Amino acid sequence: MRLSSFPLSAWVGIAGIVLALFCAIFAPWIAPFGERDVVGDIWLPMGGDFLLGTDNLGRDLLSRLIYGARTTIFVALAATIISFSLGMLLSFTAAVTGGFIDQLFSRFNDLMMAIPTLIFALVVLAVLPQQLWILILVMAMLDSTRVFRIGRAVALDVAVMEFVEAARLRGEGTRWIIFREILPNTLSPLLAEFGLRFAFSILFLSTLSFLGLGIQPPAADWGGMVKDNKDGIIFGISAALVPGGAIAGLAICVNLVVDWLMKRTSSLKGGRGDA
Repeated sequence: MRLSSFPLSAWVGIAGIVLALFCAIFAPWIAPFGERDVVGDIWLPMGGDFLLGTDNLGRDLLSRLIYGARTTIFVALAATIISFSLGMLLSFTAAVTGGFIDQLFSRFNDLMMAIPTLIFALVVLAVLPQQLWILILVMAMLDSTRVFRIGRAVALDVAVMEFVEAARLRGEGTRWIIFREILPNTLSPLLAEFGLRFAFSILFLSTLSFLGLGIQPPAADWGGMVKDNKDGIIFGISAALVPGGAIAGLAICVNLVVDWLMKRTSSLKGGRGDA
């Protein structure tokens, strides 16, 4: 795959993701001020010493935005990785095993998906202690139901292939069939779905933080920054729009890359079929 074959939209998405990752990794070295430092008056306009202005407590918005990238991306990525690991393992097991195990996993998954995700998360997070690992696990558990659905669908398509039947006839176990036969042949659609789930996790985390049950202050995250500065919109102050734009921008960049991956996968399948 040559770099010249990448469309402009993919380059835009990759550039946005790389910028967000750069800010997340090097936040302490590139942020002008500390994450929690009060450095000026409240809601100062953009310019001067504060490129993006200040927030409702007088903290530098640019610094908070950079540190917020670290928190937002870490939590969303951790939740996505856990949800994918859990969802793929259960869905592949259900597809390969079939019978009672398949019905049990599938019906439980349907039950979980029938519950509104946001309401379920709000109830659980309101009861449990406000800790970061609990937030990640709740997000991962809810998102794994979506991963299970698509993982089971693609695994069922591959499970009926001749090479899988040949592996069964050789006496290979369930673990071999899942990790050596099915997983390598379903990576392309699952990678695309991983990107979509990551974008959804960013939006979901921001929603929870906006409602007060996500990342807890004074730690910076983009959804919490929108919540902190939302009252300024009444007075024509754009402090809440800055983190809101960052959330939308990163989600769009991820979707651009995912869209390119999905189109590339489709074209490869079409090419193989024509051959």
